[in-house]
Amino acid sequence: MMDRDRVAKFQFAGQDVPWLLDLWARTKPDHPLLIWEPKNGEERRWSYREFNEEITRIAAGLHARGVVKGDKVLIHCDNCPEMVFAWYACAKVGAVGVTTNTRSVGSEIQYFADHTRCVGAITQPQFAKTVAAHAKNLKWIVVTDDNSGEPAAPDQADHEQPPFSDLRAAPETLPSRPPEPMLPVGIMFTSGTTSRPKAVVHTHANALWASRMGPINIDMQTDDTYLIYLPFFHVNAQSWSMWTTLGIGGTVVLQPKFSTSRFWEVIQKHDVTHISLIPFVFKAVAAQPIPDHKLKVGAFGLIMPELEAWLKLRVGAFWGMTETVIHATRADFQQTYPNGSMGKPTPGYEYLVVNPDTGEICDDGSIGELWVRGTRGIQLFLEYYDNPEANGSSFTEDGWFKTGDMVCLGEEGNFFYRDRDKDALKVGGENVSAREVEDTCRQVAGIADVAVVARSHEMLDMVPVAFVVKGPGAPEDAEFSAQIIANCRENLADFKVPRAVYFVDDFPKATLDKVAKNKLREMAEQMEAPAG
Repeated sequence: MMDRDRVAKFQFAGQDVPWLLDLWARTKPDHPLLIWEPKNGEERRWSYREFNEEITRIAAGLHARGVVKGDKVLIHCDNCPEMVFAWYACAKVGAVGVTTNTRSVGSEIQYFADHTRCVGAITQPQFAKTVAAHAKNLKWIVVTDDNSGEPAAPDQADHEQPPFSDLRAAPETLPSRPPEPMLPVGIMFTSGTTSRPKAVVHTHANALWASRMGPINIDMQTDDTYLIYLPFFHVNAQSWSMWTTLGIGGTVVLQPKFSTSRFWEVIQKHDVTHISLIPFVFKAVAAQPIPDHKLKVGAFGLIMPELEAWLKLRVGAFWGMTETVIHATRADFQQTYPNGSMGKPTPGYEYLVVNPDTGEICDDGSIGELWVRGTRGIQLFLEYYDNPEANGSSFTEDGWFKTGDMVCLGEEGNFFYRDRDKDALKVGGENVSAREVEDTCRQVAGIADVAVVARSHEMLDMVPVAFVVKGPGAPEDAEFSAQIIANCRENLADFKVPRAVYFVDDFPKATLDKVAKNKLREMAEQMEAPAG
């Protein structure tokens, strides 16, 4: 850690997230930072000065509630201004904003809060009772007035928790704090191949690194505007979009969630220049004509000229993950790249492609696991919080981070994405651990064995399905399938729940008697399509 601190001292001396906001509040006080575009279209705006003043008041309120440097605060909200204010107020105090997926069920919320030892929570009426019932070790909970601009239902409003406005306090009561670049500032949970999501710790230096590299990668200038409709509890919105925008003093337009009907309306209304793209978006707006717009760049995962021609903007190939903080590959707009490329390594990151079975370097174009190296807490996340096993298995002794993504190195140094670790699924942009779903299925009596794989889906790209080998005493197929899915719905976020259960006598096997999930995926495609 001492070496990392020394590096950060020279790269980010006297700087942290509050410093960056103070800088723009001084030099661009009236420039819009945050524009809120709720479903009803009644926008609200905060300039850099107004935003900085608001988060200082909330930081003072956190301090009044006993929140100190290093404390963790659960932020369990759909996209809304209060969520953003709360995260940056935590940064002012020196606390850590723990942003969590709002599709999570009670047991998952309990794990998030207990694992990170959160002292308090900021949530919305729609989640307040669930948070209170399951995160029982919290000292306090405050609740926003509405659900991302939508009125709370009567049963949701009856939560008996103090309002978010109670957090505001006199700014002068907030003690000053010197910048500490390597101090943790945020935690996001990411699903990998283990049964429990891992808590990814980002530092102030991570955020500053993203604010420096992000604008360069996507060619964003100080008068540009980034539209955020992806969830703020994911790295794309929080880092690729927000931290990038803060790096050049630009503007963010925030929506509660993606809206097919308002997609082009909002882009035109605010002269949006930058967006993040996922396959779901293409499918959702495919039937709409492309209007005149000022979009310049769409951040996507690979080079796709057809997409550029259709949407009439530049599509940049960027790859990254929560652990790499910002785009760790990029395809700049000066060179040309082959179709399907995920770009080349972003300056500051080192790459290797390694055969995960033999440890040999795959420099001949063969497929291997992507390993990435950088300074932890700057280019790479600091650590998995309180998880020495995951930290030990994810990093080599000489600092290489094993991403779990399978790639190959092509001509002229271009990288090509080939597959994700076989136990990870991506459902509508959400990472799903097959192991976690399998462990939840196994809670149902009568299962001898279970394997979860992905099946293609028209809108979500893929959905999880479960193959089950029955054990003694198992009920009939229809009843058993309903029991398994019901248990998953009770204990997992909705996107993790298997869309179908297929019963088999045994699993196809690969070498070393491992389940051949590639064969199961082929079988799933031949099965009757799940409903929905």
